[in-house]
Amino acid sequence: MSRKIAVVGGGAAGMMAAIQAAASGAAVSLYERGDRVGKKILSTGNGKCNFSNEKMGPEYYHGSGATIWEAVYSAFDTAQTKDFFASLGMRIKERDGYLYPASEQASTVLDLLRYELERQHIMIHTETKIKEIYQEKGQFILKPSGETCDAVILACGGSAAPGTGSDGNGVLLAKKLGHTIVPVVPALTALRCQESFFKQVAGVRCDASLVLRAAGKKICRERGELQLTDYGISGIPTFQISRHASYALQEKKPVTVTISFLPDYDEIACASFFQARLAVHGQEEMERFLTGIVNKKINQLLLKLSGIGQKESANEVSEASFRRLWKLYCGLEVTVTGVNPFDKAQVSAGGVDCGEVTTGLMSKKIPGLYFAGEILDIDGVCGGYNLQWAWSSGAVAGRAAASAGEKDGSL
Repeated sequence: MSRKIAVVGGGAAGMMAAIQAAASGAAVSLYERGDRVGKKILSTGNGKCNFSNEKMGPEYYHGSGATIWEAVYSAFDTAQTKDFFASLGMRIKERDGYLYPASEQASTVLDLLRYELERQHIMIHTETKIKEIYQEKGQFILKPSGETCDAVILACGGSAAPGTGSDGNGVLLAKKLGHTIVPVVPALTALRCQESFFKQVAGVRCDASLVLRAAGKKICRERGELQLTDYGISGIPTFQISRHASYALQEKKPVTVTISFLPDYDEIACASFFQARLAVHGQEEMERFLTGIVNKKINQLLLKLSGIGQKESANEVSEASFRRLWKLYCGLEVTVTGVNPFDKAQVSAGGVDCGEVTTGLMSKKIPGLYFAGEILDIDGVCGGYNLQWAWSSGAVAGRAAASAGEKDGSL
């Protein structure tokens, strides 16, 4: 008789888990609290769905998942992910290692997964929120559905983008079942800053490097296209550091970000650059002197912060004022007061402590209970890493749950 598997959560990880469990011979039911499965997929990669990346390694991930990531990824890696989607009929486009459907439509990925759910005869229950899971006589019972099954896969996501279904319910279920929960915070999101001057530069995008510090200690550095907003900073380099800012703020630590608008220059090189420019353009007014260095709005802001007038001749600016100016170009420090909330975050950090699951993603506390995706305490950087974790963990959990002979949950 086929094993009965219930998958709770119809996102990327849940759909993959359901498909792999059914392909392994299990009878599978998939529960989704929303009105349809896979909503969050549609917003990934700005609607183009960057579903994986050719460059993979533990350095692209954070959280307690370092203990299991390599084993899980090795069992279902990028190559296998590409083969899987190709087998469903998807042509794949690669750009600098980033992988997309050739259609550049996230709906392609979702449609193919939906078709495969149908082909595998998976029972899909939408608008059904599982509020309780317990065991009785060796079987799992789900409430309020009343379904009994041999194994359960929790793939409910974290708390990011709650409008697409990730409302934190899975973490609550895991906690009720006795699992340790690493605090869940927004990740891959923008940072809100104290300074009022951001309104002057809102909408500007530029190449910059960011250094995040908590209580004065350097935590990380990122470089990329920075987006300045009326409330602070956004863009990919900001997203990459946001999970660290979230945890530092949660711990009540003062958090700052130092922005370099000349990321190829250190302080010495920056000083030399301006000295050389003075030798050639020193007779010009400062507004004209700075033209061409970076975006005009940034030039104007840094002039103002340095106390230098736009109409002052560069040669007439005091040495101290000029030093303040070039130091701002290579190190404008801003104070972070918060991160954007879960409804504006791409993923959440935290979740079920990965030290409490096997490499087969089975609970060490409750045999037959499995986890997949963002519900686990593992989050990736931008670039298809979180979706790859969804595919890898979903495939591993689905196959393991369908294996009646599994004893210890290891791969």
